[in-house]
Amino acid sequence: MSTEIPVAIFDNPVLNSIVLILGEIALLLLILWVIFIAVTGILILLSIRRKKMYFPRILRPALSLMHGAVRVICSILGIDAVELMTFMITIDNQMNINSFEKTPVTERVIFFPQCLRSAECPAHLTPEGIICRNCGLCRLGEVIPVLENAGYKVFICPGSTLIKRMVKKYQPKAMIGVGCLTEVKEGLELGRRISMTTIGVVTLKDGCVETDMDYNKLLETASLGLSKRLSLKK
Repeated sequence: MSTEIPVAIFDNPVLNSIVLILGEIALLLLILWVIFIAVTGILILLSIRRKKMYFPRILRPALSLMHGAVRVICSILGIDAVELMTFMITIDNQMNINSFEKTPVTERVIFFPQCLRSAECPAHLTPEGIICRNCGLCRLGEVIPVLENAGYKVFICPGSTLIKRMVKKYQPKAMIGVGCLTEVKEGLELGRRISMTTIGVVTLKDGCVETDMDYNKLLETASLGLSKRLSLKK
């Protein structure tokens, strides 16, 4: 049995026109996609260098949908992985501020990483995380009472599993997640998946033991939407 394709199919002017049009459309879409990625990279570069956010509601979905391509363009433009991740966290935070401010403080939680503790911390792990004993060996003992008195639920977490468990148990509407860049990025992604308003605060240095953070920046963030600015006792 012959399997030859009739030559007439390739001589059909209508079919040839359709194929040509489809090819042109595909090429046009490819060019537009490349232009869009390039413009996205340039906007990110300008936002980082000028410390001013340009079109965050366009950049955020672009980063989510085309993260790999955007990362390549950003690398070409001289934006390293740390700068890009910091930028993504900044966008998420800015887009979540209004919703966070409207959330009652009693429906907010704060998650601290255990690495902020002293290496000699006497506190022990419980089903709800590490309960601070206010021993004075680290600054968590100063800041946690301020946050709890304002109405926050506060947890010191040994890992992300506890965060998910506490969110399921207490059903908060908003959370502040403290951690290194990677941890904060993951926390923001978790917040998006479960439709919970999330703001990230990045620690001053990475590590597993005795890291540090800007506690004044944390209290400034925690004060969003409150009538009184939270502060540490002097």
